[in-house]
Amino acid sequence: MVIDPRFVYLAILLAFGGQINYLLATWRGTTQPHRVTWALWGTASLMAFGVEVQQHVGPASYMTLTFGVLPCLVLLASFRSSQASWAIDRIDMVCGAASVVGLVLWALTNESTVALVFFATADFLAALPTYRKSWRAPESESASAFVFGSLNCTITLLTLRHFTTGGALYPGVILTTDALLSIMILGRVGPRLARRSVVVA
Repeated sequence: MVIDPRFVYLAILLAFGGQINYLLATWRGTTQPHRVTWALWGTASLMAFGVEVQQHVGPASYMTLTFGVLPCLVLLASFRSSQASWAIDRIDMVCGAASVVGLVLWALTNESTVALVFFATADFLAALPTYRKSWRAPESESASAFVFGSLNCTITLLTLRHFTTGGALYPGVILTTDALLSIMILGRVGPRLARRSVVVA
């Protein structure tokens, strides 16, 4: 099923609304974004936007630009107070460094398929610190950005007349990440399973 490409503008509005809400929650200190994840997400999205412009992906590339600018604003907002950030440990730093390596390899690789594999891997590694945080302390997160991000990517994928790797990979990766984070945060999956294991023990 293919929908009118102009629906991508609705997708952008959804993503914008969700991330603006996340940004405001960060500014107020009620949400604690993981700086490693958001810094890498912003960097990766802006890099991906440049590639999509070169490949003439079309309006779908505007979604990628949205996912580049707003994470950078969230990152800046996290420096407003000590209540608006999450502590970074050694595992987070390792994930972040590995993601940076993946982005560098993606940028330097001429073979498009291999480069996209590096990119997908870098994006996954960048999300790992937030996966860990959402599993252990979902109350420190806000699901809005991830729920609306899932809707954004679903609509974006439906606007593609031809599913190419260049056009579908990035929104597909984000859709998977946002859907999983939405479930973990809204369902309080980590704490629920922890309580069950205590009861069983």
